[in-house]
Amino acid sequence: MPVDPMLQPLVAGFAVEAQEVIQKVTMDLLELEREGLENDALARIYTRLGRHLHTLKGSASSLGLQDLGDIAHKLEDALAPLKAHTQKMPRPVVDVLLHGLDLFMLRAQAHADGRGDDLPNPAAALAQLVAAAPPPEEAAVLPGGAFAQPPPAAQPAVAGVPAELSASLEPAGESADAGWRVSAGQVTSLMREVERLREVRLRVEERSRELERVSALLAKQGLLAETAEARTLLSGTGRSLRTDGEETSDIVDALEDGLKAITTRPTRTILDPLQRMVRDLSRQLGKEARLSVVGAEVSLDRRLLEKLQGALVHILRNAVDHGLEMPAEREKAGKHHEGALTLRVEQQGNLLYLEASDDGRGIDLSQVRKVAEKRGLVTAEEAARLNDNQVRELIFREGFSTRSDVTDTSGRGVGLDAVRATVESLQGRIEVSSTRGQGTRFVLTLPVDLGSSPVLMVRALEQFVGLPMLAVESTQLARPDMLRVGKRRTHLEHQGQLLPVVDLGARLGLRASSPPAEGQPLLIVQSGGKRVALGVDAVVGDRDLVIRPLPSEVREVAAWQGAATLSRGELLLILRPDWVVSDSEKVTVSAGSRRALVVDDSLTARALHRAMLEAGGFQVHLAASGARALERLQADTYDVVICDLDMEEMDGIELIARLRERKDTRTLPVILVSAHDSAVARERGLSSGADGFLSKRECAAGRLLAEVLDVMSRRGSRA
Repeated sequence: MPVDPMLQPLVAGFAVEAQEVIQKVTMDLLELEREGLENDALARIYTRLGRHLHTLKGSASSLGLQDLGDIAHKLEDALAPLKAHTQKMPRPVVDVLLHGLDLFMLRAQAHADGRGDDLPNPAAALAQLVAAAPPPEEAAVLPGGAFAQPPPAAQPAVAGVPAELSASLEPAGESADAGWRVSAGQVTSLMREVERLREVRLRVEERSRELERVSALLAKQGLLAETAEARTLLSGTGRSLRTDGEETSDIVDALEDGLKAITTRPTRTILDPLQRMVRDLSRQLGKEARLSVVGAEVSLDRRLLEKLQGALVHILRNAVDHGLEMPAEREKAGKHHEGALTLRVEQQGNLLYLEASDDGRGIDLSQVRKVAEKRGLVTAEEAARLNDNQVRELIFREGFSTRSDVTDTSGRGVGLDAVRATVESLQGRIEVSSTRGQGTRFVLTLPVDLGSSPVLMVRALEQFVGLPMLAVESTQLARPDMLRVGKRRTHLEHQGQLLPVVDLGARLGLRASSPPAEGQPLLIVQSGGKRVALGVDAVVGDRDLVIRPLPSEVREVAAWQGAATLSRGELLLILRPDWVVSDSEKVTVSAGSRRALVVDDSLTARALHRAMLEAGGFQVHLAASGARALERLQADTYDVVICDLDMEEMDGIELIARLRERKDTRTLPVILVSAHDSAVARERGLSSGADGFLSKRECAAGRLLAEVLDVMSRRGSRA
């Protein structure tokens, strides 16, 4: 079948991606021939193979390459009987699968080169492929450890493919005029240099402001002759510095735009083919469906898009097959006969949100429980204890499928578990929500780290934080006539709507919540269709910053989506807009009632520990080393010390020893925190005289505040 000319560029890209996937499958097949692999390792490889083959099939079908979809399906058929075994793969089966992959890649490259019309019908080759695949029990090891001779399909020539095609095959994407070959590492290195240049620009701007302050100080002294020359010199230097800063800014912007053009592409390049896939699949199943795409113009890292394509194919195929009802059933339920699928793409700062929803039958929780029990994923007792959200999570388990028979679309238990594996490999997360009879919604949240993002810097008390500018609709000053103050919540009248007012200081746990004062800045923040008026103490200004993901041990802290570095090296934590607008219960505290000292040589760890403790009502001071902590303790008193176990200048154990020597700090509660969550590290810390020990992963999970209160209580009872 000829390829749609509009899809031809995408087919060429698919051939490159397929070659990478096939290389991974080949390495896994060779691994399965080895002796001595543990059962767990074998099971992981078989699972990975199934996911790769399923991705190849789905991606090929989405581009209308049915011959490639058929080949991948036959390869799945050959693999399926072996997935239940925990033995190495017989060599004849490996031969069949390897040459089936050769057939797939040869035809994929032919389609990419526009020679798909010249390809013979693959039916003969597929028949030979299926006939050559021996059942597991027949592919037994012969005496002496030798396998049976490879079947005819394992010979160099692949049936149904002209010899000249095999001989003329070249690696995808290596045409003579393809331009320079540049590795991803080289591009990433160049990006880092652009980031350094951006930091230089920020420092130049800071120096310009410092010069302005010096000029203002001199001006206050009057027009003295002694300062005339200095004022003139400063004025000229200031103008030159501003000009240099503007030129630096232009260079940074141009470099960043150029890098983005090279390394990104619009999401429509992977979303547009899905329209065809949904149409073809719904017709195949006797259903009617239409896919709507919102945000297709957003440009993302090419590598990220390539990895996401398979995940989106799985989700949409699952929605059409399992989610949407037949047209007659939909009309009977009062719905339009045509099912509605929606893909929404939104980027806020360094977070990407991908939402896939349908208006189908929703998830039948009782059926999910039954299937999970039947397939041995949970016991009946475990299933009975699960709440609705936990039941929905079962659909991501390996091997879960509500199909009792295997079809071209589903039934193998491969799909949503592959989606979750892909998302987690990208350091993201996937969530599902569903209403019976109304539909299902999947939300993928992923970090993106290409280029800078506009950030609005604000202040609550003495805490500076950032908000992605894309989440801030507008700013305004509070006026009494715009506010509706109730017993439990204050609302702002804005454009004919009443928006809940959220006090940032209270949301961060720095103070008790109170209505905004007259003239206080209010930010209209939106995320996921929700909007609030965020009250801040000051709007510092907008910055163009690179937002980096938080370290893995603190990445799950709900409030923060990442951190950026300011011109003088200060760390600025960036709030998650969805956390700001969420309805989670706010913590009301009496700030300053208790004092804590956080000692850590990591900027990020100090900032995050401070945020958690301030949320519990503590006034927090910071120290970057043990020596600095001792200086603090000579000048101030604290109720508790939270200290990193491993620091270069003075580690936590030495600091505890120094504290226990002094009479005024001998009974001061000290909690050690370590990146190493091992019994050895825990024993080492507690034996040094620490009152508590937490891994940084435990801190990220919300244990820090509870441990601090528990340690203080125990110390208090002994005192």
